[in-house]
Amino acid sequence: MAAPKKGRSSSAQSRPGRSLVLILIAIVALTGGMFLSGHNTPRLGIDLAGGTSITLKAKNEPGQKNAVNKTNMNTAVGIIERRVNGLGVSEAEVQTQGSDNIIVNIPKGTNEKQAREQVGTTAQLYFRPVLTLAAGAPTPDPSASPSASSSGDKATSSGTPSAKPSDSGSPSSSATTQGRAVTGALKADASPTPGASDSADPSATPSSDPATDAAAAKLEQEFTALDCTNTEARAKAGEGVKPEDPTVACGKNSQGQWQKYILGPAEVEGTDVKGAKAVFDTQGAAGWKVTMDFTGKGSDKFAKITGALAAKQSPQNQFAIVLDREVVSDPYVNQALTGGNAEISGSFDQQSAQDLANMLSYGALPLTFEEQSVTTVTAALGGEQLQAGLIAGAIGIALVIIYLVVYYRGLSLIAIASLLVSAALTYVLMSLLGPAIGFALNLPAVCGAIVAIGITADSFIVFFERIRDEIREGRTLRPAVERAWPRARRTILVSDFVSFLAAAVLFVVTVGKVQGFAFTLGLTTLLDVVVVFLFTKPLMTLLARKKFFASGHSWSGLDPQRLGAKPPLRRTRTAAPVDPKEA
Repeated sequence: MAAPKKGRSSSAQSRPGRSLVLILIAIVALTGGMFLSGHNTPRLGIDLAGGTSITLKAKNEPGQKNAVNKTNMNTAVGIIERRVNGLGVSEAEVQTQGSDNIIVNIPKGTNEKQAREQVGTTAQLYFRPVLTLAAGAPTPDPSASPSASSSGDKATSSGTPSAKPSDSGSPSSSATTQGRAVTGALKADASPTPGASDSADPSATPSSDPATDAAAAKLEQEFTALDCTNTEARAKAGEGVKPEDPTVACGKNSQGQWQKYILGPAEVEGTDVKGAKAVFDTQGAAGWKVTMDFTGKGSDKFAKITGALAAKQSPQNQFAIVLDREVVSDPYVNQALTGGNAEISGSFDQQSAQDLANMLSYGALPLTFEEQSVTTVTAALGGEQLQAGLIAGAIGIALVIIYLVVYYRGLSLIAIASLLVSAALTYVLMSLLGPAIGFALNLPAVCGAIVAIGITADSFIVFFERIRDEIREGRTLRPAVERAWPRARRTILVSDFVSFLAAAVLFVVTVGKVQGFAFTLGLTTLLDVVVVFLFTKPLMTLLARKKFFASGHSWSGLDPQRLGAKPPLRRTRTAAPVDPKEA
């Protein structure tokens, strides 16, 4: 059994070139992939590239319980990411922090300002029928009759011409009319008959239900007192109202003037919109419009509500697109819109049409968010941090190299070559992981890479010291390398396992930029194992055959005399003692 074992060992020792060729092929393949992907440099995080970091805090609406959960937070992350990337902002980062915070990192770019505005609008999206609208200022007297014009937008089926607004002009907003409209809407909501929505007409008879009348009166008071020209009042309008209940809201008309609304229960939700886009209309009146596609259920809901609204007079033939309790558009309809698609046209320019399309496509978040903080990092500051990190890394590498050269002499060539291979693999993988998994090199990640220099150097030192121990025992270099490797291998694996475990725990329990440090530390620890096994050990085996190292040259770092080696271990035959009597 001893002979085969010796043969396998000899074969393994005589072919270290295979491992070196394997790692060389891996480096060439990864480098080629990096250049083919077009990402020749690592993707920089916001602290190095500059940009804006926004912290959003999720909150439960009144009446909601446990809405802030992991599922809804992950859904919100995906929607916000699609909204920001839908604006053409490249490499935006959206991630959760803790149980109720979302961090949005927007790198500096051409659409950064617009992205910030849309991220701040965290987007609960509903389609509600318009019951009443009036000028945005509060109504001083219930008998007064201020009026406000419709925004002029119109909703039609794609390709179908639309009618002009009703000749009835601006709707009356007297307190009496408002009360009848709201009461009728509440009564219609409680009725099981499909045609009950027609009772939302201003001439409808008030409900005889005391609770319904009280709710209508309260909503009327809120509408009368609402001042949409006041920022604080706009923010509180409709706060805490459930989608199935009527509400008040504010919005701007086509002239940019604030107007206030009483809106019916939400008939279509943002999740019912499959997609929307802004297009330039070259067929009819030239101008921008927004086209919408609905899901199957959304198509049925939209056809039902537009069919009911088409038979009504202005403004009750309008539906309001409500985003975060604010009306962003209030198009009117003149027929039931079926077929699963529709378009909104009116006084759009390219920017406003694209904004509305983006909100319709990506705006339906399952939670309400409030902006906690906004931090802006300039590119100049990021460049300074990157430069400082690179300088720190260069100093660290220089100190390690000086130590290796002084203490290990010729062996330092192996260590330096291994460090270069490890650095090349780290750089290439970081460049590839940017587009692949969204990895961004931030300042903590740079710190992780610097710490990894020490971890990698420690592996070389363990191996070299094991070799020296064998030489001190009187062995020559080649057998010393092979005997030292199993012992060094165990130590290196245990040490790297502890480092990787610490990095994994740190990555799991932390959030944000600290994860960059943990990820880089874990990645470089794995690469240390690869480099030591496939490069350092095979290279040491090859160099042990060279006379410079095998003879123990004084500059090889393996001089037996300098290491205090024992005399060579040799087997000698001693003569058997002779019995004097026999002699």
